[in-house]
Amino acid sequence: MLRIVFLFFSLASVLMAETPVIPTMNFELSAPSSPQQLVSSLNVLVVLTLLVLAPSMVLVMTTFTRFVIVFGFLRQALGTQQVPPTQLLVMLAMILTFFVMEPVGTKAYESGIKPYIAEEIGYEEAFERTALPFKNFMIRNTREKDLALFFRIRKMENPQTVADVPLSVIIPAFVISELKTAFEIGFLLFLPFLVIDMVVASILMSMGMMMLPPVMISLPFKILIFILIDGWNLLIGNLIASIK
Repeated sequence: MLRIVFLFFSLASVLMAETPVIPTMNFELSAPSSPQQLVSSLNVLVVLTLLVLAPSMVLVMTTFTRFVIVFGFLRQALGTQQVPPTQLLVMLAMILTFFVMEPVGTKAYESGIKPYIAEEIGYEEAFERTALPFKNFMIRNTREKDLALFFRIRKMENPQTVADVPLSVIIPAFVISELKTAFEIGFLLFLPFLVIDMVVASILMSMGMMMLPPVMISLPFKILIFILIDGWNLLIGNLIASIK
């Protein structure tokens, strides 16, 4: 996946530097009449492939998973059904992901893609330099136990450096670690709201109002408490602080 991202940035920079060539597109199955036409058609194919794979790359190589799962837990704990709407939570998770990953992406571009475009280094070296910042980020946020699991499944020797860890191993280990971290944070979010629900339910039962749904009474209190403690500021601040 990272190779495709690297190829996309390289291709975009080259196309911007040169006079753009608009490829001819038709629905006929025929051989290209010139090498230039073949290259142009392949460029279009690469861009279309990137559009399909982009969501998957965001999910598995960034902190998007942590953000979106925690926000989902928060909405369930508040009991506000579809408020905030799913689209808004996803967009907020994407914005925060971009905020967190921007330094990593900038470092990858400066160390790998930019020298490759300037023809200072070769493709293999450029790919290794581009992948290294992402590897460092993912390894910092991956539990050693999860990383060891996939090395054991592959029957590979323990790596000596970050560069020795292949992307095919670090990516699934990183995803598992992000899922565990997100569920831990979600559990901690649920506890105070669960206590409020239990207190309200106990009070209603002691008053003999068993037919009244406790959720209807506890919901305003949960929203009020969340507002008073400035919940969004506190939650997002601690989420970003939990990222190494």
